[in-house]
Amino acid sequence: MTSMISAIHTARRSSSPAQRASAEQRARKDQELAALMRSAQDGDRIAYASLLREVLPILKRVVQARLGFLPAMDREDLVQEILLSLHAARATYDPERAFIPWLMTIAHNRMVDQARRGSRRSAHEVAVDEYPAHLADESASGDNYGDPEELRRAIKTLPRGQRSAIELLKLREMSLKEASQATGMSVSALKVSVHRAIKTLRASMQT
Repeated sequence: MTSMISAIHTARRSSSPAQRASAEQRARKDQELAALMRSAQDGDRIAYASLLREVLPILKRVVQARLGFLPAMDREDLVQEILLSLHAARATYDPERAFIPWLMTIAHNRMVDQARRGSRRSAHEVAVDEYPAHLADESASGDNYGDPEELRRAIKTLPRGQRSAIELLKLREMSLKEASQATGMSVSALKVSVHRAIKTLRASMQT
């Protein structure tokens, strides 16, 4: 028993420095990201592009860990949505607060939205390839999305097919089946259009 207790104490002592180093590394990373966000809020586009590059792998890991059962394209779409929400809400970030918890709140909200819509739509769509579009619901809460009008203005610049897919599936919250009937586009074509639209929106809102 004595030797076991001694071994436990030894293990605790040996792991503590690693844990402290990990905590310090996370704190430094948060400070770096917070500094980039502060610069981005001041209009530094280079800092903003750097911030997005830094948070992209973080968001991919989070989405993979929590929603790894989703198809790869749907996970990518969700990551893009989170980045769009970050863009819309960037002015609401308080530089005096930690950045990563703020980012994780946005990510959590988008993942909850995805789960809610996926559950609602799955009750009506039984075809194997009809996955939810996983689009952000700008009308839900201004605190969550920042300035929804900015996103709507960007949507108006999309090519016609992408714009129709976004407007029907996101703004009107139609199901994939309903949007397919309204546009004459196949479900697969709608999903591709949404995927491309999200990437286009992200690129246009970085400029």
